[in-house]
Amino acid sequence: MPLLQINAPVTGAQDTPIDLGAAAAPLAAGRGPIVIMVHGYRFAPGRGEDCPHRHILSLAPSVRDPRAVSWPRGLGLAPGQPIRAIAFGWQGMGPVRRAWDNAAGAGQVLAKLVEALHSIAPHRPVQAMGHSMGARVILSALETTRGPGLARAVLMNPAAYQSQARRALAAMQGRETEVISVTSGENDLFDLLLETLVPAPCRDDRSLGAGLPGQQRFVTLRLDDPRALAALARLGHDIARPMARICHWSPYLRPGVFDLYRALLWSADRLPLDLLRRSLPQDQPPRWSWLRQGMPKLPMARRSAPAPDTGGMPA
Repeated sequence: MPLLQINAPVTGAQDTPIDLGAAAAPLAAGRGPIVIMVHGYRFAPGRGEDCPHRHILSLAPSVRDPRAVSWPRGLGLAPGQPIRAIAFGWQGMGPVRRAWDNAAGAGQVLAKLVEALHSIAPHRPVQAMGHSMGARVILSALETTRGPGLARAVLMNPAAYQSQARRALAAMQGRETEVISVTSGENDLFDLLLETLVPAPCRDDRSLGAGLPGQQRFVTLRLDDPRALAALARLGHDIARPMARICHWSPYLRPGVFDLYRALLWSADRLPLDLLRRSLPQDQPPRWSWLRQGMPKLPMARRSAPAPDTGGMPA
């Protein structure tokens, strides 16, 4: 089985070491990166159709939801393979502020997991990908991880503040962690909701959707920017143009994105951070500029893709 499920405890126990049990031996015997996948808000293990292990973190999602796109399948996992990825669950249900606090605690558990993986399989790089408030979990882990930490993290429409990302990057002194933030103007409404529902921790702070200039180990990739899509196409990754004006789930629903994530996470040497920085536009368009542009005309082949759901709170 290529996928291991690990959940953060509901309360407390953040400092308890992670015991990988019977999975330790196959993880140690394996080769290549280990990818940890982290869901966002409005998911919690064991909560019926809101359980991430039945939804986006499943090899075969069992829920009827157009957003239930299997991340493991998108990353190329299939039954019969050795363990290559971990589905990390945490308590993301309830009021936004409660989930926000839970995400910070889950990050401490994730840090312990990363340390455990390096302990048993020091030859395998550990990567992570997370959506929305899952990015806060990953950044919290980066702030507290001891040892090598994550080699690379992909944050999809991160529901997190610039100040936390700066703290995480500062805490990574001596480590070579790379952070790639995948954003889009389709998410502007949800960035505003975050800044409204969760007060910024410091003055002039903004959500990561506004970018993070001046950081050498951080790159922002705007999926609504035609220049960025053209640059990715030149690098061999053809990603569909936006399909909706407002969509929080675009970074994993957009046709072509998982081909990019496979390269970023399994074959990082194919897309080094310096190449991405040189290739991608680094200026950040103002909020709402995407809505003012109007919808692009899409080729008929692209229109066949399922239209993403645009309702609900940040996920």
